[in-house]
Amino acid sequence: MSEALPLGATIGILGGGQLGRMLSLAAARLGFKTHIYCPDRHSPAFEVTPHKTLAAYDDLGALAAFAEMVDVVTYEFENVPAGTAEYLAALKPLRPGARALSISQDRLAEKAFIGGLGIPVAPHRAIRDAGDLTAAMLALGAPAVLKTTRLGYDGKGQRKVTSLDDATAAFGELAPHPLVLEAFVPFVREISVIVARGVDGTTAAFDPAENVHRDGILFTSTVPAGISADTAAEALRHATQIATALGYVGVLGVEFFMLADGHVLVNEIAPRVHNSGHWTEAVCITDQFEQHIRAISGWPLGDPRRLAGVVMENLIGDEIGAIPDALGHSIRPHAYGKAESRPGRKMGHLNRVALDSPQK
Repeated sequence: MSEALPLGATIGILGGGQLGRMLSLAAARLGFKTHIYCPDRHSPAFEVTPHKTLAAYDDLGALAAFAEMVDVVTYEFENVPAGTAEYLAALKPLRPGARALSISQDRLAEKAFIGGLGIPVAPHRAIRDAGDLTAAMLALGAPAVLKTTRLGYDGKGQRKVTSLDDATAAFGELAPHPLVLEAFVPFVREISVIVARGVDGTTAAFDPAENVHRDGILFTSTVPAGISADTAAEALRHATQIATALGYVGVLGVEFFMLADGHVLVNEIAPRVHNSGHWTEAVCITDQFEQHIRAISGWPLGDPRRLAGVVMENLIGDEIGAIPDALGHSIRPHAYGKAESRPGRKMGHLNRVALDSPQK
């Protein structure tokens, strides 16, 4: 506890979306203040704390003033500009650090890092020009997935390609270059692990969740996942190894493809609290948001044990209107406070708790 923040300390959060909002609420329960930094005046996180800075991420004067008002800095999305992270890290502790941010922002760097740890990832090739694309399609075969190396999320910035002509058209549509071509993985399930690592190097992981996507956006996360104990142990081991190798402090999301033989490949990592961990707020002793605040504050990590089964369901666009009719027994809703509902926009979620389900 020598590096622990005292009660009443202020946590600076870069980003004002729903994750920043939920982190702020968790911090308040633990006795911390939060200060949100975001350029969007309609940020839902602004509603839950009086401390906020409305400024661009490259406004050095605003960033310096923000740093003066906080004791530690964290972020709620992985596309924080690298220069912003490095500038703030020189002024106040940045947790997770700039290295985790830079690796996760570039799919090629991310795959190289994870593969360098001996952890399997999908076969892939860097695509800088048409020659690279032709060679990669010959090497990896079709179908394959062509992706941007940066700024892709919720199915954006990627195309499934079934021929060289298809890939060539996608190459012209996707930007910025370089791109990455990934072999299509014949997975049978998508799972994820939320792992936390503290300032002192201790780790704690939540049970793996089984994820289903709809239109490229996470639809449901179910726990317990329909996987074997060996698969769960492998995923937990890989997630913990990645967090440790990064010297990570905070909560990290690791997404996996599970193959027919039960082994897993890492799809991608997210250096933040994660959509597929929202179920933890309904059925865990310590949820992912409190765990992140504990970790970055130098506090002991909480108990991640799950007390019941649960299905988390995202509410997209106008689906948020279902909340009043979904308040049945064992359903815990969470609305994100976003002013405008748009197609494809995450507006909230429901946690459907199975109180009579086995814990494992």
